[in-house]
Formats: sequence, structure tokens, C-alpha cells
Amino acid sequence: MATIAAIYTAEKSRGPVTARESVQARLGAGIVGDRHYRPRGTAPATQITLIAEEAVSAFNQAHGLSVPPGEFRRNLITCGVDLNALPGREFSVGAVRLRGIEPCDPCSVLGRILQQPDLTPPQVVKALMGQGGLRAEVLSTGVIRVGDAVVTGDADAVGGTDHGR
Repeated sequence: MATIAAIYTAEKSRGPVTARESVQARLGAGIVGDRHYRPRGTAPATQITLIAEEAVSAFNQAHGLSVPPGEFRRNLITCGVDLNALPGREFSVGAVRLRGIEPCDPCSVLGRILQQPDLTPPQVVKALMGQGGLRAEVLSTGVIRVGDAVVTGDADAVGGTDHGR
């Protein structure tokens, strides 16, 4: 089953991220308390971001690192979800409806955050291209919790595997 493995928010741009057990998502506004939250509405592509736990693990394994998922600066860490299949599609996370907008490709800021002595910012960005996650629009108000199911209504879109879990 596809699920939410972790949730993170940051109050300020480039500020520290905080792990959450649950967050309030609001229609057209994003996650309450996150840096991109706008009560009067915000651009759909900045309302909520997701990244696959599998992409975080693959990045760490490929570079011999143990970067925590929150350092990737995405709101929702998914498990068992093919996020690249979701742009333009509606799906649910728990009781909250989302619409995938576009891939959340890594930027130079993330490259600088994740750089290591033997891994330059451009190398970080290159390593995460195509695996940086998904930007999504919030289509309904509700609470998202760690452990919530991610449902697309199409087994192909969530990857169809439990990755040994």
C-alpha cells in the first residue's frame, strides 16, 4: 500500500524544517504553517510538495550518505508511489484531494543544502533530476497524517509494489 512516511514543514524560506505527525491542508492555500501557505490562495504549483522515500534512499545509497528525508525540503515523503506518473492527475492523501501539477526538479538551493565534500551542488542537482518529487495543488481541506494512504484510483500510478514492506 502506498503511504505517507513523513511530513515536514518550514516556517520560512530556507529556514529549518520540522517533522510533523499531521498537518492541516487547506483548499487552494497549502499547508497551514508552511512557508508557502497563503490563506487567500497561492499558485497551485507551490501549495504542497512530495518526494518518494525510495528516491531519498537511492540518492543516499548512490553517494554513501545518510541525508535525512527532511533535508530534501519537500512536505510529504511518500512510500510506494510513482510520483512521476501524477502530473495532471488527481489523487488523495488520506481524506485530502490533491492534483499533481509538475515535477519538483531540484534547484541550486537544494544543491547547496545537500552538497558534501565530494559532491558539488551541480552534482546533487544532476543526481536528483527526474527524482526530485512532485508539486501539487490542494483540492480539499483536511488533515494529512503520517501513515495515511496515497490513492490514485489506478494501481499503475502508485507503482504497484510494496518494496518488501
